[in-house]
Amino acid sequence: MKYPASELVLDSKGNVYHLGISPENIAPTILLVGDQDRVALISSFFDKITHQSKHREFVCHTGTYKGKQITALSTGIGTDNIDIVINELDALVNIDLTNRQDKKTTTSLNLIRIGTCGILQADIPVHSYLLSTHAIGIDNVAHFYPIEFNTQEKSIAKLLDTFVGFPEEITPYCSESSPSLLKILEGPQTYSGITVTSSGFYAPQGRSLRLGTRTQDINEKLEQFEVDQHRVINFEMESSALFSLGKAMGHQCVTICLGIANRPLMEFSKGYEQEMNDLIKYVLDRV
Repeated sequence: MKYPASELVLDSKGNVYHLGISPENIAPTILLVGDQDRVALISSFFDKITHQSKHREFVCHTGTYKGKQITALSTGIGTDNIDIVINELDALVNIDLTNRQDKKTTTSLNLIRIGTCGILQADIPVHSYLLSTHAIGIDNVAHFYPIEFNTQEKSIAKLLDTFVGFPEEITPYCSESSPSLLKILEGPQTYSGITVTSSGFYAPQGRSLRLGTRTQDINEKLEQFEVDQHRVINFEMESSALFSLGKAMGHQCVTICLGIANRPLMEFSKGYEQEMNDLIKYVLDRV
């Protein structure tokens, strides 16, 4: 199949349209961060930097850390941005951009999201490392793709939907992360469990300001949910699209977050610059 210009959109230099990069600009292991400034923070640990670019909110630095090639790439906030990032990263390694055709062999990337999140369990302290075994999507990105979820994923999504009682317009989906990357990142200081990915920061996460929310008690219900010894540990805004789209395309995906707010205890970090530095070093030393 040859992809037309309107579907596989490239810029005047032949780079993927939104990220503004070409295949030689990325490494097989990519650390994804929401914050543009966090890219330079990651690359400050590199032995050397071989590529730097910025296009829109997408900042990309590639280099080596202890001899291994690593890319740090900012995504911006939300699953809509993850949709762009995953599709364009996949195109970089699995589509011949000159001929606009699929390559004969496929490449699997290691995609590791380093983010921040709200903690949903009172026993998990602020500044803990939260490692996502699964992501529940209460966004709609994966519903646009012909993705085959496995039996466990379908079961978890259905059980959670029934337990929480989401508005009828919301259909949760569930996607698991990469077992191999989970094993690499697990440690004594990590808390593993289910992440809930919302389509927004305020009402979709149960916050009520002037407009109110239809999910008033969502946090309390999520705190109580448990299935197959998995409990819901945090709220964030990217992992459901990362896991579902990435896995469907054959990539290895995982998320590790620094918990900066404990929602049950109504606590928020007073500053987490050093803690984020420590988390980045933790990930780099393991990948």
